[in-house]
Amino acid sequence: MRIADLLSRRPAALFAAALALCVGSAAAHAEGRIRIAQQFGIGYLVLDVVRDQQLIEKHGKAAGVDIQVEWAQISGATAMNEALLAGNLDIVSAGVPPALTLWDRTAGRQNVKLVAALGSQPNYLLTNNPAVKSLDDLGAKDRIAVPAAGVGFQSRTLQIEAARRYGKPQFKRFDDISVSLPHPDATAALISGGLEVNAHFSSAPFYYQALAGNPDVRKLISSYDIVGGPATFNVLYTTQKFHDANPKTYRALYAALAEAAQWIRDHKAEAADTFIRVQKSKLAPELVRKIVEDPENDFTIVPQRTAVYANELHEVGVLKTKAASWKDYFFPEIHDQPGS
Repeated sequence: MRIADLLSRRPAALFAAALALCVGSAAAHAEGRIRIAQQFGIGYLVLDVVRDQQLIEKHGKAAGVDIQVEWAQISGATAMNEALLAGNLDIVSAGVPPALTLWDRTAGRQNVKLVAALGSQPNYLLTNNPAVKSLDDLGAKDRIAVPAAGVGFQSRTLQIEAARRYGKPQFKRFDDISVSLPHPDATAALISGGLEVNAHFSSAPFYYQALAGNPDVRKLISSYDIVGGPATFNVLYTTQKFHDANPKTYRALYAALAEAAQWIRDHKAEAADTFIRVQKSKLAPELVRKIVEDPENDFTIVPQRTAVYANELHEVGVLKTKAASWKDYFFPEIHDQPGS
């Protein structure tokens, strides 16, 4: 079965198929092959540049190894994590909280750790309800759209804020009024108005579109406000087995990520064009350039404020393992960077 066929399945089917293939697929393969999965959206621009410029292959050749790179694009951390643990993917991507959850749950077994950040981008909690002036005004009749209610980046960020405002026992306060809805559908609901969903914890480009599409839509709070400043949104992660068994391939990946991040900083207009081409995006080029050039968005591989998530989610019991520092859950290749 091809990886692309496997990843097209629903998460439950994916897990069953992954287990069936586990014996053959999980066997360690030779240096020079890497299977990477990214999700959709401009938060994965670093990977778009790596792919477009074939940077992993470039750095592999410099190290004396020809690397075969296989790319997959799927949505959702659940499918990512199941395929990684079954050995059907080598490198996967998701938001910081889902990645930390897998690090926590695989300690002493697969020992999943993070490779690098994919950039710091805020998420905005938006509303079109004129009666809601702050988070404190959100009540039982309001509905907050998030991609994965209760477990995704947006819900975990709201749990951190709820614990601070109302006490740890109420950290799931906003889960009760959250609904799982894809970003495009939630954005359309906010812009149109008059629907049950009247709030949305939104990532780029969707909050740009919602704020421009309806004058009644406004920001209540951002993820940056909650964690105290610019913070990593998405990350790459893998198993200890892949990291240790493929040192040259892993180092080529890491070098490729670093080069791509620097290239984006130096070529923002071209980076926007790369996103449109690689993702086959229908977004207006002007909007994509606006997002790439927005000073709030930093496409750096250096982790920023990930420890806030690690510490706060441990405090409320989501994570059992207490990290002494961000280096506990990142592989050592990035430890020389000024991460947090």
